[in-house]
Amino acid sequence: MAWRNRSAITEFILTGLSDDPLMEALLFVLFLGIYLLTMTGNLMMLLVIRADSHLHTPMYFFLSNLSFLDLCFSSVTVPKLLKDLLSEKKSISIEGCLAQVFFVFITAGTEAFLLSMMAYDRYAAVCHPLLYGQIMSNELCQKLVLLSWGLASLSSVVIVLLAVNLDFCEAYIIHHYTCELPSLFPLSCSDISINVDILICSTLLHGLGTFLPIFFSYARIVSTILSMKSTTGRSKAFNTCSSHLIAVVLFFGSGLVRYLMPTSGSSLDLLSSLQYSAVTPMLNPLIYSLKNKEVKAAVRRTLGKCLHHLE
Repeated sequence: MAWRNRSAITEFILTGLSDDPLMEALLFVLFLGIYLLTMTGNLMMLLVIRADSHLHTPMYFFLSNLSFLDLCFSSVTVPKLLKDLLSEKKSISIEGCLAQVFFVFITAGTEAFLLSMMAYDRYAAVCHPLLYGQIMSNELCQKLVLLSWGLASLSSVVIVLLAVNLDFCEAYIIHHYTCELPSLFPLSCSDISINVDILICSTLLHGLGTFLPIFFSYARIVSTILSMKSTTGRSKAFNTCSSHLIAVVLFFGSGLVRYLMPTSGSSLDLLSSLQYSAVTPMLNPLIYSLKNKEVKAAVRRTLGKCLHHLE
């Protein structure tokens, strides 16, 4: 590995979220609660969607994949954060750091593509309701999810190759709670100008490639909703899309801030990372269940079946 050949550094030290023991204890309780809620909420969504035949539709197929991704995404960073909050020395090996960079990118990248596919699904449902079943066939939905994973994997490999070719001479302290490429660049004694340019181009291509379909889908959706004469129809169409729109704003807003703004080790860097890697995966199942009558009804049916079996 390039790092091993050209660098005497074998591990990095993470500064974490705080160096005050009392604050670390409070943060541990907070993020343990967030992680448990994330696991519970997303596992519940997966169980309910699988168990209830009423939810075997394209929208909920995508939503179940989103829940699985949120489980993975949160598990890439939060368990390590919890361990470090209880540790005096917050270290991570070079191999562990590289693995974390890769899995952050592949899970976040796949989620970005998936949110884009979900926007197209909402466009088909609102703008072409009579043809929805033909447009969003099971085969197409499966191909779109596989395409999301494939494109994100390719992007992640490119990103990791940027990290592998960096030289690290003396600096080994990462001013962050996790290993992310923007935090590694300032530590390198190599010329990182090309790496930074590639990262920005990759982020812009990935971001625009996923955000533009969302934008155009919602432009058509808004146009269709405004042309509806029925107030009930407008309200129903808006409610159909509002949960997805909230999820898009939360995810893309914090992600683009983290990867397009210059890294400074500031509170904004930490907050944006925490937003998309810990908070958003916890909020997604709440957003989709609290604002969705079908999911709430399915939860009641599933719980009713469970209680019936227990009796």
